[in-house]
Amino acid sequence: MDDINTQVAERLRRLRRTANLSLEELAQRSGVSRGMLSQIETLKTNPTIAVVWKIARGLGVSFAELVGEETEPEPVRLSRAADADYLYSADRAFRSRPLLANVPGHKVELYALRLEAGGAEDADAHPAGSFEELVVTTGKLALSLGAERHELAPGDALFFRADRPHRYEALGRRAFEGLSLILYAG
Repeated sequence: MDDINTQVAERLRRLRRTANLSLEELAQRSGVSRGMLSQIETLKTNPTIAVVWKIARGLGVSFAELVGEETEPEPVRLSRAADADYLYSADRAFRSRPLLANVPGHKVELYALRLEAGGAEDADAHPAGSFEELVVTTGKLALSLGAERHELAPGDALFFRADRPHRYEALGRRAFEGLSLILYAG
């Protein structure tokens, strides 16, 4: 079992109990079934990126609070690509690697993203007042915000309100790779 899935299971259980929520109550708040929540907590299944976002929203916490480390960050932290943990979409075409989160005094998260050529990923709205800065490093990406569609090439960046649903689509024959910086209100 991946370390990141173990972290999610332990943090989900702890955050749910701290909020004094039953599995059924969290299921109603998050839109994730009671059975799926139970399977995640007992490490019987690995949650997708979309499911983790829904659970975080249902708990009223940031994505990083659910997947992040328990300890205070070190003054210097090295994250080697060879040792990276990833969260995946259900079809495994989209993956996200947490790079920065849980920095005391700051409500910011940084992720390395990859979406296979021709793939698409629908992202639920982040908490109210959230913004995202998306930078394309490889491939091409279309980001849709309702009827708005923005096509991005390597080196392009897009800053947008992320508190509404949005869609990532890899364009062309190469996978999209990039960075996503999420800024939370407050």
